Amino acid sequence: MTPPDNSPAHAAEKDTTVEVPSPVPVAPAAEAPLTAAPSSTVRIGWAVGGLVVVVGLAWLVQFLVGWVPEATGGTGFGRVAKSIEYPVYAIVLGFAANALLSAIGLRDRMSAAFRTEFFIKVGLVLLGATIDFSIFVRAFGPAVVQAYLLITAVFLFTWWLAGRLGIDDKLRALLATSLAVCGVSAAVAAAGAVQAKKEQLAFTATLVIVFAVPSIFLLPWLANVMGLTDAVTGAWIGGNIDTTAAVTAAGAVAGEGPLQIASIVKVTQNALLGVVAVLLTMFFAFKVVADDSPGTPKKITDPAALKLLRGRFPKFVLGFLAASVVATVLGQTMSPEMLEPRLDVAKDIQVWALTLAFVSIGLEFKVQSAKEAGWKPVVVFAAATVVNLVVGLALAAVLFGGFEM
Repeated sequence: MTPPDNSPAHAAEKDTTVEVPSPVPVAPAAEAPLTAAPSSTVRIGWAVGGLVVVVGLAWLVQFLVGWVPEATGGTGFGRVAKSIEYPVYAIVLGFAANALLSAIGLRDRMSAAFRTEFFIKVGLVLLGATIDFSIFVRAFGPAVVQAYLLITAVFLFTWWLAGRLGIDDKLRALLATSLAVCGVSAAVAAAGAVQAKKEQLAFTATLVIVFAVPSIFLLPWLANVMGLTDAVTGAWIGGNIDTTAAVTAAGAVAGEGPLQIASIVKVTQNALLGVVAVLLTMFFAFKVVADDSPGTPKKITDPAALKLLRGRFPKFVLGFLAASVVATVLGQTMSPEMLEPRLDVAKDIQVWALTLAFVSIGLEFKVQSAKEAGWKPVVVFAAATVVNLVVGLALAAVLFGGFEM
């Protein structure tokens, strides 16, 4: 038997073999900080580039709103161009830029700057400054009755049909609210209340625009064919067309009388936006408590339920209502010469914020999300639009049939 070799040379050989891996983890640890800073800088750079794209597109939208009607004046398209409002340009340009940036592989890198939710909340808070809060107190007339009945009927029908077709609850809420209340703005408020996906909001906003633009010309024409009075025509237009801009355009096409009534009806519906958002928040908050936390008490007085409600309540709705109250109080205490310039500034900022939001909606939209949604939301939107037209016409005829302009 050969005795083990315990010589120093052999021991050194063993030590060398064991210690070879020791330097391996040292190099990555030393190099890690060197790569972190450039990565952060690159992300910030892409975000700044995306913000430049969003602002640039918003500026182009404002330019087109004024330039297109002038450039096409005297032509067949010129009459149509006057009725195309900034949301249409913004969403179309957003989609076009989305396609271009996606094709060259830059959209996802710039996506941090596409802040639809932030821009829309700023715009909605400022929108409250254009709505007279006294409507909640004073307007118990036919406009309020029509708004309440029409919103209830259209919302419930849309919610029911979307449920029968198996559409996701959050998308159901967006479709029902946008159809029943005031289009894109209502969809955004609903999205905040139910925490919907951005793609669902983009899809709903697209449907609103697609259906609203033809209505600008269709409803005044149908009203003329049916021989409706100015008051009934205005009430029908104001109660059925989803966007405020499209209502104004359609009212202008129908005449000065219909425009006045349409504006009153639409503002009344807009004023109920905050109420709908609060109700949606409460429903979805307690639905989550019931569905996602089995065994949790469902009573509104339960501390866990109240905490969840506070956490999910869209805070911008409070800003919307507060801005409306402040504007109403100032309207009663400040001279028009002092108040109107300030309201004009708030209106300009609101338009810019919403333009940035609508551009971002187009930029954030993903075709895959539309494919996943499928044809069912389109069917729901079309069917609910027909119900909206029929019920709205009946209510307008009953409530405004004897109205004297």
